[in-house]
Amino acid sequence: MDLQAKAETSAALGLYVHVPFCAHTCDFCGFYQEAPDRAGLQEYLDTVEQEVAASPPPRPVQTVFFGGGTPGLLMPKDLLRLGKALAPYLDPAGVEWTVEMAPSTVKADKVAALLEMGANRISMGVQSFQPRLLEALGRRHDLRQIYRAIDTLRAGGIRNLNLDLIFAIPGQSANDWEADLKELIAVGPEHVSTYCLTFEEDTALWLRLQKGEVKRLSEEAEIAFFETSWRLLAQAGYGQYEISNYARPGFACRHNCDTWRMQEWIGYGPSASSQIGGRRFTNTPDLRRWREGILVGKPARIDVVALTAATLAADALIFGLRMNAGISRAQLAQRFPAAPWEAFDSLADSLAAEGLLEPDAGRWRLTPAGRLMADAVGEAFLAESLEAEKEEALA
Repeated sequence: MDLQAKAETSAALGLYVHVPFCAHTCDFCGFYQEAPDRAGLQEYLDTVEQEVAASPPPRPVQTVFFGGGTPGLLMPKDLLRLGKALAPYLDPAGVEWTVEMAPSTVKADKVAALLEMGANRISMGVQSFQPRLLEALGRRHDLRQIYRAIDTLRAGGIRNLNLDLIFAIPGQSANDWEADLKELIAVGPEHVSTYCLTFEEDTALWLRLQKGEVKRLSEEAEIAFFETSWRLLAQAGYGQYEISNYARPGFACRHNCDTWRMQEWIGYGPSASSQIGGRRFTNTPDLRRWREGILVGKPARIDVVALTAATLAADALIFGLRMNAGISRAQLAQRFPAAPWEAFDSLADSLAAEGLLEPDAGRWRLTPAGRLMADAVGEAFLAESLEAEKEEALA
């Protein structure tokens, strides 16, 4: 029995499908994508069906997530075809099924197809309600498309809607961010994701940064944006449950929560990652090579890692601490008893002394100051894990 299967006999299983097609690459986007054409789309659908049939989920799936790229570019018949390929593996008790969409791809017939195949949650990248900031990000949609898309989703029956916003955009002021948050609150989605802009290497925005055409906002400005998000969204009834995610009661994203808790998931499509059967791996981010590997029964994979107790425990700590509920030290120690708990405990004591972590009845949670330094806290736990594995290898 593999390491994760030992953790919980009824462990959740998620399913991720990467749809790599995008009509336009946004300036900040570093995800793998391809320009769409009908022949390429057809080959992609054929190959996903073969991939699922060759490596089916080992037990019923509780959550599904279609990401990209732009899954919403698929025609209704293509969406239904993907849904049919997955249907035999879904938990009959019901699933949370998320599909990412761009405002420009939301059409009534697609919404109908999504509901017919079982999708019940839409995540839409608004990014900003201000035209000049959308232009700064290289987004192609406009305000009319945003509002029309929301109206179409609601009219079509979508009752679980997430909207993404981005902050710390070059040229964005504190007033700009507050205005975006207030407009989003007025629109009334069930879930909100707010992401601090990152300059991914080799993206158009990164190249502009290297040329001095844009400037990063200061760390102080980013902190102020975070704090404004906490204040305004809490006042509007959105509970923060993870660094970047807020939801009305009952609408936290189950798929992401299970992933952060180091449950298992299986990914299909080029660049899709999996954590299953004691291994973590990623399909090659190359549509042609991915297809060729599936056709000959030798999936092309990269970053294949055999999962150890130290790795899983560290990741469960890193991602678990990003959630406001934190982690149960006792439960994680029970799941991964071979992890370097003495080193983790010592680090937790140090973080508590610095005011970044609060141990409360056996739970470790980040303080508000700690949430602002979540990446640094995560790196510290990872370093302890890597050191323990190094020492074990030398023993």
